[in-house]
Amino acid sequence: MACSHRLAMLGCDVEIFESKSKAGGLNEYGIATYKSVDNFASKEIDWLLKIGGIKINFNKTLGKDFSIDELRKSFDAVFIGCGLQDTNKISINDSSDQLVEDAVDFIADLRQINDFSSLPIGRNVVVIGGGMTAIDAAVQSQLLGAEKVTIIYRRNLDNMSASQKEQNNATSKGVKIIANAIPTSIEKNKDIHKLKLSYTEVDNKTGQLKELDQTFSIEADQIFCAIGQKFSNLLDVFQSKKGKIMIDSDCKTSVENVWAGGDCVDKGEDLTVSAVAQGRDAAQAIHKSIILK
Repeated sequence: MACSHRLAMLGCDVEIFESKSKAGGLNEYGIATYKSVDNFASKEIDWLLKIGGIKINFNKTLGKDFSIDELRKSFDAVFIGCGLQDTNKISINDSSDQLVEDAVDFIADLRQINDFSSLPIGRNVVVIGGGMTAIDAAVQSQLLGAEKVTIIYRRNLDNMSASQKEQNNATSKGVKIIANAIPTSIEKNKDIHKLKLSYTEVDNKTGQLKELDQTFSIEADQIFCAIGQKFSNLLDVFQSKKGKIMIDSDCKTSVENVWAGGDCVDKGEDLTVSAVAQGRDAAQAIHKSIILK
């Protein structure tokens, strides 16, 4: 949206292809409800669109409804700001069972639902991960009435990407954080599910995380996976680094007339302010490129 708004300010006609029914990306779907004001993202979009010159095509998905090449043939320039579209999965048995859900999808559902009571929450909720999404899913579960919420993180607390402030906020709400543990299997005895875990430690010689023989189990009737997001394989046409699109100082990619910004690029910092800045910079570069043609 930042790129589109700046391009419109510069006099360009802009079309946005949005895979969902609402625009706004993470601001609309990815921020926990307890952290944001209702409809703040949609109000911001309405304000941005008032400038004119921006058309949004909703429910249009890359790879399904159009391709990068098709966009390049139809437009003078293309900007990719799709974020990280895929989520990492946990490799335990029954991970495809309804017991295990993506925390990202859970947060998105909460952002769009009108009646929280219609969204089922387990009594014993386990969240696997150590970032902001894990914290958000855990706190939301606690606030929605879960009796016990536990975060499982594979390394020690100092390595969690979630800040100490966020960790403290979670524990103050009643969330328990267990560090140095990884899930190994899901066991079921009648109607009771138990998540079996192994303790971990860092090997002093190799620096690698290793699984120990010590194990334990906790009851879990709902498990959220929050172990990160990854680059969509639909964007493999670009040169990438560590699973993200490589860009230059003008946010230009390896593909002619295509720019990119936000979480999907190798210079992304997982911050809205960084994504906005890249969108602005890319717009300036795109405008200059169009003028020089």
